[in-house]
Amino acid sequence: MRIANEILMHLRATKKINAEVYLNEPIGKDKDDNIVTLQEVLENNERNIEDEVDLKMKIKILYNKMKKILKDREKTIIELRFGLDGNKPKTQNEIAKMMGISRSYVSRIETKAIGKLAKEMKE
Repeated sequence: MRIANEILMHLRATKKINAEVYLNEPIGKDKDDNIVTLQEVLENNERNIEDEVDLKMKIKILYNKMKKILKDREKTIIELRFGLDGNKPKTQNEIAKMMGISRSYVSRIETKAIGKLAKEMKE
């Protein structure tokens, strides 16, 4: 908890005009008086922190693109199909029953929506 408080105090004290924070920037010292960086605090043994940040940025971009380019029905189907609504991903049959349309129509909408997103993400 002490390190978390030090992190917050340091980030507030060194806040830059453009609000940039660097992962390798020293943020304080540990109990042995060693310098601690933000990356060391956030580091996850299973994943590299840079990969984690990159993934989160790409997800945010994807959500923004979904809101911008997909029609409501396309967005709903993609969210349900891939569990983006926080629930377990649903099958095309489950979605079709929920929406009162055929499974093949769900498939066509899903394919079209994924195509739109893929095209937009390449740009």
